[in-house]
Amino acid sequence: MDAVLLGLGDALAPVTVLFVFLGVLLGYVIGVLPGLNRPAALAIAIPISYWLTPVAAVGFLIGIAKASGAGGATTAILINTPGEPNAAVTCLDGYPLARAGKAKQALKVALYGSVIGDLIGTLALILLARPLATLALGFGPVEMSAVMILALTFIAALAGKSLFRGLAAGAFGLLCATVGLDVESGTPRLTFGQVELFDGIPLLAVTVGMLALSEMIIQAEEVIGRRADTATVAAGGADDRLGWTQFRRVLPTILQSSLVGTAIGLLPGLGPTVASFASYALAKRMAKPGEEFGKGELKGVAAAETADNAVVPASFVPLFALGLPGSVSAAILIAALTIHGVTPGPRLFEEQPRLIYGIFGAMMVAAVMMLVVGRIGLVAFAQLTRVPATIIVPVVTMLCLVGAYLESKSVFAVGLMVGFGLVGYLMHRFDYSRVTFLIGFVIGPQLELSVRQALIITEGKVSSLAHHPAALVVLAIALAAAVYVLLPTKKPATQGSEGNPLG
Repeated sequence: MDAVLLGLGDALAPVTVLFVFLGVLLGYVIGVLPGLNRPAALAIAIPISYWLTPVAAVGFLIGIAKASGAGGATTAILINTPGEPNAAVTCLDGYPLARAGKAKQALKVALYGSVIGDLIGTLALILLARPLATLALGFGPVEMSAVMILALTFIAALAGKSLFRGLAAGAFGLLCATVGLDVESGTPRLTFGQVELFDGIPLLAVTVGMLALSEMIIQAEEVIGRRADTATVAAGGADDRLGWTQFRRVLPTILQSSLVGTAIGLLPGLGPTVASFASYALAKRMAKPGEEFGKGELKGVAAAETADNAVVPASFVPLFALGLPGSVSAAILIAALTIHGVTPGPRLFEEQPRLIYGIFGAMMVAAVMMLVVGRIGLVAFAQLTRVPATIIVPVVTMLCLVGAYLESKSVFAVGLMVGFGLVGYLMHRFDYSRVTFLIGFVIGPQLELSVRQALIITEGKVSSLAHHPAALVVLAIALAAAVYVLLPTKKPATQGSEGNPLG
């Protein structure tokens, strides 16, 4: 008990609270700006932590990691441009809500969902670190292959009007994910002699180009075609307030998505992008009559943002309990802890209990700061709704170009981003899902590596799966999910374009 009280005292020390606040503020800025991402911000911030206490240093970095996910929802909702790849799902319903004059309502749902998801993920870290980290460590290549196959069922759930086009887009994403050096032989694949592609196609260039830049092309086309600033979001009206009635309707989705994000965060390697897609797909399949996801549904925003932010603290479970990074952010935190002479692992709870509880306390402080900074800054962020498209389009396009360059310091990456922007525009025009493409692209490398390792372990024998009961359970769930999402959904006769209040 003494260690707990001393740790909480360290977390509430003025210097710790100050740097947690600065980390949260910086995280929001990083999340809002297209092209800048969480790992890059953490890596840049590590030198600042040299002169801080371990609790303040880790609190500062965790504040950046947490708030960058919440900040990415702002531009996703207001101008259909995700600040981070995992905010891409938020665009599906957040931007239609903004165009309908409900930007503040969508931003508040995203903020409250982010904070609640973060709190639940943090509580899971505090209460379940040791037992759940052991379970995550027990997932080998065979089990991870099954998990990746389960994740691929999300493509069918998010395929849109045409299942064939959705699957084709997902397959194209998987194909793009194979670009680079073969993990076993080192043979270049689909690189066409370009050395810059040996490490594969950068995720940031694909995401920013496919979503942000292509959207700017679409909005520019609308403005030119109509000779007006039709691409701006609508001004908020009386129905732009988030009352208890609206929040109570999305609260079950927030709680459900918190559990989804926490569960995915506990499994190393999946990350917030997979969590956002998975949570959104589940919420979409559980939609009630009159709820049309993709056309301005608050539950869609709640599902994506809540799961995204629940992943961050949950991914620290393997880090603190076993010393294994469950995400890129966790790997960077290992470097920060090592600088201060701290070795993450099971013995950390016995050797330095004051430190570990101080870090847990700093994470709770960061959750409160997220709510405060996000709520105060909401009014300022919402002013973007008044900016005309003639300003938004060139500014965001410039940020896309600068962000793609800063991420790799390569003009080639900028060219890739522009190329995928054009591909995204064509996919939009011909009704091919950009979302399912991203699912295939994100899951592809992990799927290939896990399947190859699984084939080596099982020697290619299906009968060997009998020795991996967890994998069999996950595969059974994947089969059931695939059958479920492929079953025709019965729509009520009143759910037409005129009878649907969100249509």
